[in-house]
Amino acid sequence: MQRRGFLRACAGCAALGAAPTQGAQGEVKPRAYSRTRLSDERRQPLRAGTLVPGRNYIFHYPFEGTPCFLINLGKPTVQNVSLRTESGAGYEWPGGVGPARGIVAYSAICTHRMTYPTRQISFISYRERSSAGAAAKLNTIHCCSEHSEYDPASGARVLSGPAPQPLPAILLEYEPATDGLYAVGTLGGDLYNAFFAKYEVKLELDYGSGRARRQVDGVSVVSELGDFCRQQVRC
Repeated sequence: MQRRGFLRACAGCAALGAAPTQGAQGEVKPRAYSRTRLSDERRQPLRAGTLVPGRNYIFHYPFEGTPCFLINLGKPTVQNVSLRTESGAGYEWPGGVGPARGIVAYSAICTHRMTYPTRQISFISYRERSSAGAAAKLNTIHCCSEHSEYDPASGARVLSGPAPQPLPAILLEYEPATDGLYAVGTLGGDLYNAFFAKYEVKLELDYGSGRARRQVDGVSVVSELGDFCRQQVRC
């Protein structure tokens, strides 16, 4: 997403960190947070060209305690996808970024029971094949808690399972001159307040007092999922 286009889309939105903004027709507007550079584990600027297609990467945005998936799908995504939140409000996901427009980012918090990757374990991840069964789907984000599946190539729309809405998108900017990536906002059904309320005690233990709710500002470190958590559940 180009910076100028994102700012136009955010015109009239609420202040940073505010609740989702809805227009007169019930549409969800993009929510602007701090422009945050994605970096590697040495805190050097991440280059889009280093993202291995099909691999799970994790970073945190817009808050220190809210994990996100970063995925290079290896091919162009669908562009300008019309989606709806659980409440029925509509929004349009702009598509992937990068040289091939195949790099996407989404909240890694499942919209059904808010299962999310922790340092100990992850029940949710992107996989090129969801299962070994006859009904297996290709190239999905799959949550093993209740088998919700999302399509990352079309705005993380729900493909199957009990999830009531798509995963919220993390809006990215791509900087061709440096091959750099920036997170600049979110789009979709906002679950952050419910997430913080549900996992308040665990988040306090994992991140320290109040840190999970702090907005990320400036830099967010990107790690491979296998390096971030000790165990990935496959189903």
